[in-house]
Amino acid sequence: MEQISILGCGWLGLPLAKEFLAKGYSIKGSTTSPEKINTLQQAGIKPYRIALHPDTIEGDITDFLNGSKILIIDIPPKLRGKANENESFTDKIKTLLPHIENSDVSKVIFISSTSVYGDVEGIITEETTPQPSNESGKQLLEVEQLLQNNENFTTVIVRFGGLIGEDRHPVHYLAGKKDIPDPDTPVNLIHRDDCINIILKIVEKNFEEGILNGVAPYHPTKKEYYTKKAKEKNLPLPIFISREEACVVKKIAVNKVTEVFNYTFNQNNL
Repeated sequence: MEQISILGCGWLGLPLAKEFLAKGYSIKGSTTSPEKINTLQQAGIKPYRIALHPDTIEGDITDFLNGSKILIIDIPPKLRGKANENESFTDKIKTLLPHIENSDVSKVIFISSTSVYGDVEGIITEETTPQPSNESGKQLLEVEQLLQNNENFTTVIVRFGGLIGEDRHPVHYLAGKKDIPDPDTPVNLIHRDDCINIILKIVEKNFEEGILNGVAPYHPTKKEYYTKKAKEKNLPLPIFISREEACVVKKIAVNKVTEVFNYTFNQNNL
């Protein structure tokens, strides 16, 4: 039974862990919340409380990594909000690196974001040079490079678009709001189920290293998409406003995922 360690069993990581368990994998999973230890345990995951900091790691990181050939890192940068969330994400991963190097891990799958591309316009592929425009995107890119440049393991970078699911959809935030900018900007979204399936494919097909974009190939404008979703969910319609300056027109291409894995996205659940 192959073992995988998943650093960050949250909104995406927990259902991902359950899918791996269903396929016969043994899973070690981490959380920063003591209250979630029981949740992981009941799901059949060997639970660990692991918290990364720029100069130390809380929890038994050595045992968490022990015996796993694959480590999936699915923790957000959290660069706003509470004081301890303003800690450098890059420095946290730098603190983690020696532990990975001294473990059984031979492949890291890092869950990144299309935010690393910033305001680059046009059709965005994995070969597009990232130009992150916010601190989160900048640090994600730094971490990507740190992992890829490490010769002790191979690294797969997965850059997901905006994550949505049945219990998490941005239309609830936008419903009834006024003067929402950039109505003609294309959406670049992906459903959690597709995220999980792509990560499963990376493991099952033994995709060794490189970068993959993960965005559903469905790009209506923000106005079209969120107006439609508000109507479907019987929510107040969002009101968009056009501005004189041109909006960023960016569409994330996923040809690599569809070709390498012969993968078909489920657009019906977007």
